[in-house]
Amino acid sequence: MGGMNDFMGEREALNGLMMEKADRVIRRFVSLDSLAYRDGALTIREKELLGLAASTALRCDDCISWHLVRCREEGLSAAEVMEALGIAMLVGGSITIPHVRRAVRFWEESAEGSRDG
Repeated sequence: MGGMNDFMGEREALNGLMMEKADRVIRRFVSLDSLAYRDGALTIREKELLGLAASTALRCDDCISWHLVRCREEGLSAAEVMEALGIAMLVGGSITIPHVRRAVRFWEESAEGSRDG
């Protein structure tokens, strides 16, 4: 994982390329993903923590970074994020430790960036 600006720039560029080439299945999946993270019985904040924990247990660094960005945007605290990462590590096992390390670094770097801006 690089810094948040690097991640967001690459994500935006690659999403544009993907959607330019996307078929109906890809477009519908992206739409479903967007719909799933709206407020419902669970709040957006709760859903982002669930997404963070699942992404960590599944060891997807891009997904972890995205959910950390969203957690920051939703105003979640470091304590809330760390608790979700702890649950993810418990579920995913020791193989998730490197992903949690990178997640903590990404979270800290995004905090530094938000203070600068």
